[in-house]
Amino acid sequence: MTLFTDLAPDARSPVIDWRAIEAAFDWFRELAGCQQDPVFHAEGDVAIHTRMVVEALVADPDWRALTEAERATLFWAALLHDVAKPATTRIGDDGRITARGHSRRGQIMARIILWRLSVPFRQREQICHLITHHQVPYYLLERDKPERLLHLISHQTRCNLLAILATADVRGRICQDASRLHDNIALFSELAREQECLTAPRAFANDHSRFLYFRLAERSPDYTAHDDWWSGVTLLSGLPASGKDTGLAAHRGDHAVVSLDDLRADLGVDPADQQGPVLAAAREQAKVALRAGRPLIWNGTNLSRDRRDGLISLFADYRAKVTIVYCETSEPELSRRNAARDSPVPAKAVTRMLDHWQPPDQTECHALEVVR
Repeated sequence: MTLFTDLAPDARSPVIDWRAIEAAFDWFRELAGCQQDPVFHAEGDVAIHTRMVVEALVADPDWRALTEAERATLFWAALLHDVAKPATTRIGDDGRITARGHSRRGQIMARIILWRLSVPFRQREQICHLITHHQVPYYLLERDKPERLLHLISHQTRCNLLAILATADVRGRICQDASRLHDNIALFSELAREQECLTAPRAFANDHSRFLYFRLAERSPDYTAHDDWWSGVTLLSGLPASGKDTGLAAHRGDHAVVSLDDLRADLGVDPADQQGPVLAAAREQAKVALRAGRPLIWNGTNLSRDRRDGLISLFADYRAKVTIVYCETSEPELSRRNAARDSPVPAKAVTRMLDHWQPPDQTECHALEVVR
């Protein structure tokens, strides 16, 4: 058993061991004293709010009706949903308190915490994206084309679980607009049901149709794309020493290989230095292969969605299908492998990489392989 499973309450007797949680986690202790805007959180600081949210969650019959794994997923999402508020909270000149970006920052902080707790990859990513999107049910229907964000969410986590989390988040606060928020959560769930993605990812005609839908703003989710692209690119992703070289060996065949590590060595660029010259040289190598119609492997960390998106746009310009091979291992094994390398990546550089760590999902590519 681990802290992850030990601390998750049982549906039959959902008692939360707050003393054990506080003793185990410094990030939880840091929630105490973090102020919130009293207009939206008259109950008090983030620690008070978090306790109220988790208590509201485990009292919800919808939570109790879930499977054990689903209950644990939601419990940890509720416990961590505001983990980034201490890092993002600011008090403006007008005295108003904000925590802009705490959902996206919280996703990354939660990922590191749960990785160190050895939470299974898919369950961990569900939790992290519940945190990413935990405020979306409050405003989704006010957006232009809300279905597109809903479809994205359904491929990253579960919309029905997100609705349960959002409900607990409202019940765990004192605010004037609670009734409106509950109405919006109900509308979110109804739209997800209409779009056939409440409990499963939104279905597409094929992988190419899904890929183009998430890249083209005007594309209909029901459109069956004519698949005339070539199976051109394998994009490796993962922290240093996570197993990308093994993934490279498995997929190499007759592919051209763009290796950022090799280019750094050739150009004399340290991993801790600015990587602009390395990336420019890598893109030129890739274009040579793509123009020739030669299958390509891009070997780099590619840890953030934004970084991958720029590369995938390049590959898409050449009508090349993209397979992402994401590699991951435990923190102790990662450290062991890194230390055994001829040129270990400095610990400070790895820490900086973790600050941007966003594993890929199927909304980014034609195919995704996860190697652990």
